[in-house]
Amino acid sequence: MPMIITSQGQERLRKELDHLKKNRRLEIGERINSAKEYGDLSENAEYHDAKEEQAFVEGRILELEHILKTAEVAEKTDSKTIGVGSKVVLLSNKKKVSYEIVGATEADPLNGKVSIESPLGQALLDHHIDETVTIQTPAGEATYTISEIR
Repeated sequence: MPMIITSQGQERLRKELDHLKKNRRLEIGERINSAKEYGDLSENAEYHDAKEEQAFVEGRILELEHILKTAEVAEKTDSKTIGVGSKVVLLSNKKKVSYEIVGATEADPLNGKVSIESPLGQALLDHHIDETVTIQTPAGEATYTISEIR
């Protein structure tokens, strides 16, 4: 199954990749060169720290390039059915909660972005306004009524 991302998520990943390639690589290179001037590299904590950061950044660059190359961009086409990119308002015990359904790499539950791979995301997919979905949570069953789809 291909990785799915929204067009906003794709743009965010492109910006991050651009920043890492154009800015972070240069900053880390300067740190490494500066640390080399301190002498013996075997006991140079600044040098080793910069090299570890360089490895992390290069790994992230590879990861982002892979995601951008292989991910499928989902475009939300209608507001009658929940899919990737949908913004939904749910009612649960007379309390309203809002979520945006996103790909797994974009998930950020604290900011209302729920992955399609999460139990809630899976339960909501392909449903319509006024339908009720029930999911199993660690605290027991949770029932939501879909009140709005954008």
